[in-house]
Amino acid sequence: MPISADRFEEIDDDSGPTPGTNAHKILSFLESNLDQAFSQSEIAEATGVTRGSLGPTLVRLREAGRVDHRGNYWRVSDHVQSVDAATGHAAEVAASHEDEPMAYDEWQDHAVDPRKDRE
Repeated sequence: MPISADRFEEIDDDSGPTPGTNAHKILSFLESNLDQAFSQSEIAEATGVTRGSLGPTLVRLREAGRVDHRGNYWRVSDHVQSVDAATGHAAEVAASHEDEPMAYDEWQDHAVDPRKDRE
């Protein structure tokens, strides 16, 4: 059954793999070991994902930019680590400003309108 374009736009496709899926198990394992890269055998042993499912899932995660692959080794991508760090920083900054009142009125007192005083 088709859905409206508005409903389509509301779909959050960037939330990551569904918990309990092979992709989620693999990413969770790799994210808990950010300073290491692992072979497929090591990932299979640590996650319980079968070797037959592991390879295709890792390829899909690589195509989505979630993991990096070099030689026989796999790790969480630098991009994912950077996004996670930026998200954490943004949350900390937002939380630190929650109790502070917005000072827009004070800013307005000193703001200069660039449309005025043109030469």
